[in-house]
Amino acid sequence: MYLAHYLGMLHRSLNELAGAFSEIGRGHTGEPDLHDACERLAGQCVEHSRRLEPFVERYAEETSGEPERPHSTLFSGTRTGDLGLLRDLHDLYLMAAECDLCWTLIGQAARDARDEELLGVVGSCARETSEQTLWLRDRMKQAASRTLVVVAS
Repeated sequence: MYLAHYLGMLHRSLNELAGAFSEIGRGHTGEPDLHDACERLAGQCVEHSRRLEPFVERYAEETSGEPERPHSTLFSGTRTGDLGLLRDLHDLYLMAAECDLCWTLIGQAARDARDEELLGVVGSCARETSEQTLWLRDRMKQAASRTLVVVAS
């Protein structure tokens, strides 16, 4: 059973995403909305990770021989300037999308295994993760408007 593998992967991904949200919120002080939003979203990730822990233990993660892909290849610290903000949000989006996909796959496995408790956790956490990706997409659109095109007056 590889459900344990995906539970462990999601658990690690959520913790990494929480840290990245916090770091980006602190790193872009010129963006007044970003700090509070990123801290709130980081808190959601921490709570999701906490809620997932009993299932990681229940299904006892097994090693499959597959090497872990570190998220540091996506996010290795905040960048500066408008383009840096856009790239940081882009990295967050990719990290959140991975979590979103894992929730979907784990939800399917929970349905098939008839694990109603896990299915309940997946339902609420997956919904919030989807909202995170929507917020990130909207915030990237705002940043792109002022960063990628210079309009001549």
